[in-house]
Amino acid sequence: MFFLCWSQPSHQEQKACINKSGVFNYDSNHRGVTAKPAFKLKQDRELSDSGFLVNHARILVGSGLETFEKGKSALKNWRHFSLNWAFVDPKTPVQSGAKLCVCAKAIFPWLLMPLEVVYVNEHRTFPNAVSSFSFGCGTLQGHLLGGEERFSITMDEKNDVWYEIVSFSKPAHILSVIGYPYVVVMQKCFARDSTIAMKKHLSSA
Repeated sequence: MFFLCWSQPSHQEQKACINKSGVFNYDSNHRGVTAKPAFKLKQDRELSDSGFLVNHARILVGSGLETFEKGKSALKNWRHFSLNWAFVDPKTPVQSGAKLCVCAKAIFPWLLMPLEVVYVNEHRTFPNAVSSFSFGCGTLQGHLLGGEERFSITMDEKNDVWYEIVSFSKPAHILSVIGYPYVVVMQKCFARDSTIAMKKHLSSA
């Protein structure tokens, strides 16, 4: 089972994808592990032995509390998915248990990929200390991949603000097995374009 659309998916089509999707399609032992630091995921032998590939991107997007708060708001409103080839309904709540549909344009059709928010974490210790907001989304049945992805905005002890994406995934459908090199390229394209979109958004007045 997978979901395709020959034109940009409507709200109704996204809702239908979510309603038809099943439970998580990856092992519960790995549920929520993207909450760990990226370097620990890269060293996780259980993930690698299970065939998962870890992807990671991190970029400096500004500095100061105002930028951090603006970045947090951007994540809650899915601004990191404001791309010309991929999007999420910005009204989707960022809360544990919320289901969503990532719509991404492939070579010709649009792919509709169901996920569920696994966790939402926020750490705030002011003044002059690390503060962060993050959430992780896990893939559901009907998604071409199996795995999880975390998005986070962090202000470090120097008041620098960082946007980070970290994920682990592997093929969950014969199509993604056949086209996995293309899938890997698209994951890297998303990381690049998403970081560009966030930096552009946070640098705007």
